[in-house]
Amino acid sequence: MSGMFLSHTPRILIIGDQGQVAWELKRTLAPLGEIIAAGRSSSPVSIDLTRPDLLQEQVEKIRPDWIINAAAYTAVDKAEQESDLAMAVNGTAPGLLAQMAKRLGAFFVHYSTDYVFDGTASSPYTEEASPNPQSEYGRTKLAGEKAIQVEGGEYLILRTGWVYASRGHNFLRTIRRLSREREELRIVADQHGAPTWARHIAEATAHIIARASINQELRRSCPGIYHMTAGGACSWYDFACRIIDYQRRHEPVLTKTISPITTNDYPLPAPRPRYSVLDNTKLRHTFGIALPNWDVALQQVQEELLLEKI
Repeated sequence: MSGMFLSHTPRILIIGDQGQVAWELKRTLAPLGEIIAAGRSSSPVSIDLTRPDLLQEQVEKIRPDWIINAAAYTAVDKAEQESDLAMAVNGTAPGLLAQMAKRLGAFFVHYSTDYVFDGTASSPYTEEASPNPQSEYGRTKLAGEKAIQVEGGEYLILRTGWVYASRGHNFLRTIRRLSREREELRIVADQHGAPTWARHIAEATAHIIARASINQELRRSCPGIYHMTAGGACSWYDFACRIIDYQRRHEPVLTKTISPITTNDYPLPAPRPRYSVLDNTKLRHTFGIALPNWDVALQQVQEELLLEKI
């Protein structure tokens, strides 16, 4: 294995700042270099992905060795009406960041989504599967992937899905709250994916950066798209049941019944893929990474929440 000693402390620019994955990245990547976290309202460093006219100047001032784009327009339903804004953040900005990374000699890491697929498959999607997004959100995220690929250079596109964490707005926290407020919950049972803990995404990203930083051959050969989700799969109904089962054993819960419903019973503006399980084989073969099964990770998060009494 070829390698090198770093002659300086790498500068790692994390774009997204307060998002679920970005928040975990700030902690996880700290041993690997100087962390510069930036968002629209961050201080002292601000980066606004809706302002392409300022983006180049903002990034060039920092001159990072690694650019990690954990920012995105993630309001899936709202994107149906705000497609231009979603495209600016999810589609246009990633291409500009990839262009700047190439010019600065930086490595670019970008997160994408399982929503680039239409959900008609019956087995996990590989990276070679043809995307066919059904929502504006999915279409804008696919546009971002394509823009990065056009620029080329050293980049990773990491597709993930069903992301949750102990903080922020996500399914885990919503179900925990509702379990204290409602006797019955009605949860969609005909959509399947792999709930993925934001911390495991951050830790896997740190592993990749650490390996690519000392192995130049890997750094040159690894650019491309990789799937990065928890192992296994479940429905939203299964996910909710597991969350509340754990709560019942450790704290008062009002919910007595969890009823499975269909997607048609809970219509939303943006269509969701019925099946968006991703195949993570390429990630394991290239980097030696395999995220734990979704239920194992969920228990870890809930144990942490119990200790913190959140």
